[in-house]
Amino acid sequence: MEMSSSHKATAVLVHGAWADGSSWRRVIRLLLGKGIDVVAVQNPTTSLADDVAATQLVLDAIKGPVVLVGHSWGGTVITEAGTDPKVKALVYVAAFAPDTGQSTGDQVGAHEAPPGLGGVTDIGNGKLMMSVESWITNVAQDLPESEARLLAAVQTPLGLPTFNDKVTQTAWSDRPTFYVVSSEDRAVNVELQRQLAVKMKARTTELQASHMSLLSVPAAVAEVISDAVMSVSDERAAV
Repeated sequence: MEMSSSHKATAVLVHGAWADGSSWRRVIRLLLGKGIDVVAVQNPTTSLADDVAATQLVLDAIKGPVVLVGHSWGGTVITEAGTDPKVKALVYVAAFAPDTGQSTGDQVGAHEAPPGLGGVTDIGNGKLMMSVESWITNVAQDLPESEARLLAAVQTPLGLPTFNDKVTQTAWSDRPTFYVVSSEDRAVNVELQRQLAVKMKARTTELQASHMSLLSVPAAVAEVISDAVMSVSDERAAV
């Protein structure tokens, strides 16, 4: 079944590591309120290939243009998956954006390690988890502690080799790109975010927010996504 037949672009939202599609819930409500169709991908976060495949399944079900949005690790996913011809623009939210032949780990290693990485624990069976304490102090420090604890409780384990998976194609190289920098990010290096935005020639918005800007300042994040959708939607065809 096709998810959309509108000529207005559909926003497809890709979550980050140790998360699921519900991390976009506040942004989704706001986009729906603007009349924008939205689909949140549920990535397994087991490998780059697996997450790209999950994203591709969503793209295949949509008729019409797409704005592909990635948060954190989701930026790596949309960099690879976003070469689908339906994807007309990309939005990165405090996200990684490796170059061809580069991994997320390569980008992490090229900059000072943010405090959040100290909270990552190997739980065995090839899986990594983020500690509750790090969710509270480093990942979602501008959310109430109760909400940070909730995010920790529902987190999805991350496949151990995931950040070593290398990107084979870069969607941002030939598509309009938007970047939302989180200036108070303690999970993804802030200077890396700024450098990526410049490298991609992205239309950049900087928010005074934690890594979880999509929950702490959802209206600002939704506004950037809405701008991206409007910039590529064929309003004339929709009449």
